[in-house]
Amino acid sequence: QVQLVESGGGSVQAGGSLRLSCAVSGSTAASLGLAWFRQAPGKEREAVAAISPSGRGINYANSVQNRFAISRDNANHTVYLQMNSLKPEDTAMYYCAAGPAFSLYREAYNYWGRGTQVTVSS
Repeated sequence: QVQLVESGGGSVQAGGSLRLSCAVSGSTAASLGLAWFRQAPGKEREAVAAISPSGRGINYANSVQNRFAISRDNANHTVYLQMNSLKPEDTAMYYCAAGPAFSLYREAYNYWGRGTQVTVSS
């Protein structure tokens, strides 16, 4: 069983930065693809970034390319999302996800955290 616990959300002004963390428990954590998704009120959950088990493969949604950076520390079973140049449209609940594949497709992930709220004010 894999459990995911996000932290690091909060409120920030436009142009600011936040770093999200997700602690991944379970014996298979290091072999899983990991990703961040987000969901704003009234909108579909969308992919933000994904990282392969080794960390060498990374994909980003176009909307966050060159502003966000995903990374993982397999020794500490943690995945991070560094978010820079934040915009009001980045406001959403951010979810960590784990699964056997490395993908930006929601269906590829079968383990999810409960989310951490990010609010960006203009």
